[in-house]
Amino acid sequence: MRILAPIAFLVVALLIALSADHPRPAADFVLVQRAEATTLDPQRMSWTQDFRTGRALFEGLVTLDATNARPQPGVAERWEVSADGKTYTFHLRRDARWSNGDPVTADDFVFAFRRGLLPETAADYSGFLFHIRGAEEFFLWRNERLADYVKRPETERTRAASELLWKETTRRFNETVGITTTDRHTLVLDLDHPVAYFLDLVAFPALSPVHQASVERDSTLEPLTGRLLQRQGWTKAGSLIGNGPYRLVEWRYKRGMYLERNEHYWNAKAVRSGTVEIRIIEDANTTVLAAEAGAADWVTDTMAEYRPEMLAERRRYEARYAKEIAAAMAKGERIDAAVAMLPPPEEGERRNIHGLRAFGTDFYSFNCRPSLSNGKPNPFADNRVRRAFGLAVDRRTLVDRVTRLGEEPSNVLVPRDAIAGYSSPDGLPFDVARARRELADAGWTDRNGDGLIENASGEPFPTVDLLYSLGSPRYRDLTFALREMWRGSLGVEVQARAKEVRDFREDLKNGNFMIARGGWYGDYGDPTTFLDLSRSNDGNNDRQYRSDRFDGLLADAAAELDPAKRLTILRDAERLLMEEDLPILPLCGFVTVYMYDPTSVTGLTHHPRLEQHLSRLARRSNAEAGR
Repeated sequence: MRILAPIAFLVVALLIALSADHPRPAADFVLVQRAEATTLDPQRMSWTQDFRTGRALFEGLVTLDATNARPQPGVAERWEVSADGKTYTFHLRRDARWSNGDPVTADDFVFAFRRGLLPETAADYSGFLFHIRGAEEFFLWRNERLADYVKRPETERTRAASELLWKETTRRFNETVGITTTDRHTLVLDLDHPVAYFLDLVAFPALSPVHQASVERDSTLEPLTGRLLQRQGWTKAGSLIGNGPYRLVEWRYKRGMYLERNEHYWNAKAVRSGTVEIRIIEDANTTVLAAEAGAADWVTDTMAEYRPEMLAERRRYEARYAKEIAAAMAKGERIDAAVAMLPPPEEGERRNIHGLRAFGTDFYSFNCRPSLSNGKPNPFADNRVRRAFGLAVDRRTLVDRVTRLGEEPSNVLVPRDAIAGYSSPDGLPFDVARARRELADAGWTDRNGDGLIENASGEPFPTVDLLYSLGSPRYRDLTFALREMWRGSLGVEVQARAKEVRDFREDLKNGNFMIARGGWYGDYGDPTTFLDLSRSNDGNNDRQYRSDRFDGLLADAAAELDPAKRLTILRDAERLLMEEDLPILPLCGFVTVYMYDPTSVTGLTHHPRLEQHLSRLARRSNAEAGR
């Protein structure tokens, strides 16, 4: 698909107009994303765009190598792990500085981790810290003490009372939680149990340090609730003090950000672009036009409905130069470098679109509660019914004819071959005859020859409520395709129901569905980042699946010190989940679609974790000039 020059010109003119009140010089690198960051407070981050910017403004103890997702030194230049795997000692580099020149110390991490464990911070990733001795107990204790506090008469809820509770809180944290310092540059974390992927967790942006003095200037105790009120003024441009490779110069809500290299960053010489601009363009078609017009170096998520056709143009280009690309990659070149050396695309081809396998799984959820939200019995409480619906799904047809992004069909939750040493179970096949047998075993057959299944009392199978969210053609099309598969193969009535995202999430949490769309991107490189979704007490277990056997396998894996045996136990847990109980119906792996020209842009990784570090990105002309 070629973009006409007049249209491209109009897009450039539009972007120039939008920047007319923006006196900053043109940035060395410009990326376009569709959604605004929700917060720049590391402990409160939860969305991909937050984490991407967070990695630029903050740095944790450890970072992940973008090319292979392996832990590497961050603020900690080295660390030791005790023989029993339960004590991590991090040695912080002495030249680590905040963007105002203050030294980064071990106390900054203690302060940030304590924030992450305060219920009032509302940190989505508090659970990452629960592996630390006493951390979960502290979180629960603080929650209970706050609940008790608000039950007091209002006359007793005074500033002095709230300060007394806070002193008690800090004392308890210091005495019971396994987070300590031995000097300004040594941090010791004592775990409840060995965690094979713990370094991956501390590399997560939500566990970055924060500048204590800045945060405390925007924090006060609320006498009536006892809670620590943490305002967000410190995250605004002109106030935010970070310790990452960039500093925040400007943030115009829903328009973009402007970042400059942090001259105090310990590795500032390695930052490849002096300035980075993040532009917000919500319209999917306009993001494509911006890339075509040269107004964006990188579009982070291409959502235009015609992206399958664009990817087909990329495949045609690669097919024409298949031998050359293979030869270059055999010599160790990455595909971007190989493609950058080739002649330009011809009509009907392109090389500025990239469909990248991501560390995530697209799925639908079964409601596993005994009763539906209307009080009626839930047929999907029976795992035989869930298996039947899973066996009746033709995943190959879904990816070839519906989503069309080149995804790999998947009948397991943990992406296959994505985690070293982990072997996936077989999962359930596409087998309509077996699906019908499963339904018959559960008591559902076509007893009167009308093409619909009934139970022993002659009652038809309840109309299946198939819930999806508005705003994504992908989920609309998948939902309708699944509806037709289940109607045709199983003899059931299915009704698709669309909700706005906010209402969709509320229905999901409240169990107001039979089957609902879902999906998950892994947060760290271990099977548990996916398997924990089905743990009985996990906050993301919207299906309300409960299995003592499954929980027991996860507990056994957590206690197993032998890495290979641990992964075998986790495989057994996933086999139970995917072949027997099936609370989650996986469909395929996710593909993220980037737009950038590999002849112009360097530094983007294609590793499935997609850990993009803005400090690595540059226009090739700038990189070659040593900027």
